[in-house]
Amino acid sequence: TMQEEEFKWILQEEVHAVLKQLQDILKEASHRFALPASGSGGAVKQENFVLSTSGTDQVKGVLTLQGDALCQADVNLKMPRNNQLLHFAFREDKQWKLQQIQDARNHVNQAIYLLTNRDVNYQFKTGLEVLKLMDAVMLQLSRARNRLTTPATLTLPEIASSGLTKMFTPALPPDILVNFYINLNKLCLTVYQLHVLQPSTTKNFKSAGGSILHNPGAMFEFGNQRYEVSHVHKVECVVPWLNDALVFFTVSLQLCQQLKDKISVFSSYWNYRPY
Repeated sequence: TMQEEEFKWILQEEVHAVLKQLQDILKEASHRFALPASGSGGAVKQENFVLSTSGTDQVKGVLTLQGDALCQADVNLKMPRNNQLLHFAFREDKQWKLQQIQDARNHVNQAIYLLTNRDVNYQFKTGLEVLKLMDAVMLQLSRARNRLTTPATLTLPEIASSGLTKMFTPALPPDILVNFYINLNKLCLTVYQLHVLQPSTTKNFKSAGGSILHNPGAMFEFGNQRYEVSHVHKVECVVPWLNDALVFFTVSLQLCQQLKDKISVFSSYWNYRPY
């Protein structure tokens, strides 16, 4: 019948065209993550970003990103108490890996593997086979996207004991905590200023749980000392290639979904055909 011919054509021709298109888009996406500088033998280029925020100049800084690593950070912090200016930067020998970028890239590569991991002349036999493949690819793409859109929740003691605090010179003062993370297409730096809670304080101590961003008033215990967050400064910068990657994920997920919808229409036709 016409239906059968059309379905056969979709399985033999259209599926392969869509898979090719997905491969091309995701290769573009993975190039964004690897960021090789053109003609430099594949070395990843360094990019500088100026951190800013609307409405406050308490924190200023420049970050240098090289692929998934922050290789330099230069931060100026104006203390509200006494307007004292603090400056700290990464030690020469240190860089901070952004796990979110690393993970997202791994998921993209996994999706590419799923799309390419069959023989050149391979023919799909059933709609179900294609649906399963699309689901597997979509799972990897959703995970890649979620890694960029959903930063990790951390407790304040986790931030305090993170390797990040040991990366700076001069060393961070004990009443300052910092955290870097990716949120969508932005690289974010949060600076927490703390004050020590005296044992005599009448404040009802309640330890704060995990959060992406903690608010002033959050309390925690670390190194036999109780602290409260007094000020929070969040500065960020847009990373254009992360924006590209997120667009590629959206387009790829739509392509997968369209192919699934088309196959499902035919499959339901086969399943409910009167004989």
